Amino acid sequence: MKIRSLILAGGEGTRLSILTAKRTKPAVPYAGKYRIIDFPLSNCVNSRLFDVMLVAQYRPHSLIEHIGAGGPWDLNRDFTGGVRILTPYRARGSSWFVGTADAVQQNFTFIKRGNIDTILILSGDHIYTMDYNPMIQFHQQNQAEVTVAVMDVPLEEAPRFGIVGTDENNRITSFVEKPEKPPSTLANMGIYLFNLDTLNEALWEDHLRQDSQHDFGKNILPRLVETGHRVFAYRYQGYWMDVGTVQSYWQAHMDLLCDPPAFNLYRPDWIIHTRTEERPPAMLQRGTTIEDSLICHGCLIEKGASIIRSVLSPGVVVRSGCHIEDSIILTDTIVDQNTRILRSILDKRIQVGKNCQIGEKTDDHLEFAMIGRNSIVPDGTIIHAGSTVGTDVVSSDYTGNEVKPGEFIQTRRLPNEI
Repeated sequence: MKIRSLILAGGEGTRLSILTAKRTKPAVPYAGKYRIIDFPLSNCVNSRLFDVMLVAQYRPHSLIEHIGAGGPWDLNRDFTGGVRILTPYRARGSSWFVGTADAVQQNFTFIKRGNIDTILILSGDHIYTMDYNPMIQFHQQNQAEVTVAVMDVPLEEAPRFGIVGTDENNRITSFVEKPEKPPSTLANMGIYLFNLDTLNEALWEDHLRQDSQHDFGKNILPRLVETGHRVFAYRYQGYWMDVGTVQSYWQAHMDLLCDPPAFNLYRPDWIIHTRTEERPPAMLQRGTTIEDSLICHGCLIEKGASIIRSVLSPGVVVRSGCHIEDSIILTDTIVDQNTRILRSILDKRIQVGKNCQIGEKTDDHLEFAMIGRNSIVPDGTIIHAGSTVGTDVVSSDYTGNEVKPGEFIQTRRLPNEI
């Protein structure tokens, strides 16, 4: 089989709040040093699939900058594949991409170019490690036209996913997107292996339907099952997380910090590749307390600070007397003296003043304080759980020293003033 991997990397990710205000969802940082897109990319190269295309749409700039020519993933190739990014465009007589299937259909002239017969379609916003070769072998053995990767999920979570029903041979007999009453617990993972001809016909047929949402899970796959195509379910047993919400994004980080970790990054046989910056080693001064945390290179933790069950990205500075717990702090953020940060998510290049209180820990429900990129938190500010400080906020944008639950602070400056 001549396989091309196609990663759908255009997610707007509105449910990730300020994390996707200035970047697409696959470009959101994860586990300190990575981006979410690193996981499907690394899965491809570790599976020795070196012909990769990415379909981008929403704010692709940081994604394009991160991937570049694909060198960190050994994808800076010409004759043996390599990575190519299909940037957004609007063709004459068409609109911007409407759904996942429409994104593929509008780029299909480029996608099917060359001598290929099979397309592996992947989502660019899932955290997992997977060797795709057993799925490819399963596809061949069953003479399938389409193979869908599925996994068992708890019944109470099943309404969040596309749910499939199968017969005794793993052939899919039903496909329902986000049902209120799930007929099974086999969830669609958004990983599809298509024969090229089947995909070509299905996309064009869907394109001509006026009533279609042009989505793989909602339209393409249910219709292929209904019309009797050979659609099979490949069962996956490992860790997989759709980081589509703030809660799942935070949980995917906490899964790295438990003992043993629910998701193990420390596998020498399955390296997650990424683009890294040249930074000095992390510095932990005398009297610091670090427990169950990830501290990236370039970090400075001053004396007397404590970091508990948290992830600090490269270049984070934590001044003396600070306490950070159950939180995610992204690149080059500076936290000044005697500040407490609990169950919070802080984006890049934030300046947090002295004696601040950000977030709270409650046992009855899970809420987060969030601060957007390039923002300033003045000395003594209290930011409660459930509140949000947007991007590029400065001291004059605050109306007081307290941001109440549910409140959203955004900059009042004009774009040309930022």
